[in-house]
Amino acid sequence: MRTQIDLESEQHALAKRKAVDLGISMAEYIRRLVEQDLAQAGPNSDISAIFGIGDSGGSDIAVDRKAATAAAITARNAHR
Repeated sequence: MRTQIDLESEQHALAKRKAVDLGISMAEYIRRLVEQDLAQAGPNSDISAIFGIGDSGGSDIAVDRKAATAAAITARNAHR
């Protein structure tokens, strides 16, 4: 199956150079990266696990940023 992706110019140059160093096409290099990533994830991985990244169980910092900032400053000063 054919897929088109957009890369930053630096990403493209580095990926192309890496593929050349490995003696493979850039398409093969990207296929290998995808295969490696999928193998690391494992067959039973739950994608929903990433949605909680950074969730401390506290308030939503996007909504309550002033209180969160004040709490962080207070906590930092208490440890000094």
